[in-house]
Amino acid sequence: MAIELPSDLIDKEHSAWTEIQAGALTVETALEVHEAIMMFAAESGERRLAVEMELKRVVRHPEPEGDA
Repeated sequence: MAIELPSDLIDKEHSAWTEIQAGALTVETALEVHEAIMMFAAESGERRLAVEMELKRVVRHPEPEGDA
């Protein structure tokens, strides 16, 4: 079962992924994503690792339109 991730968390990870691909990830961006993951995990009761894995899957390996 997929974790329902908030759009602001997805946006933060997308920004980090863009920086990673450009070879320009900053500590500030990485820390912002990490803290957002930790906060969401604590609030939702999900495991941090599960949240992080789902977030990376959604951002880095999105399902093509129409596949559900």
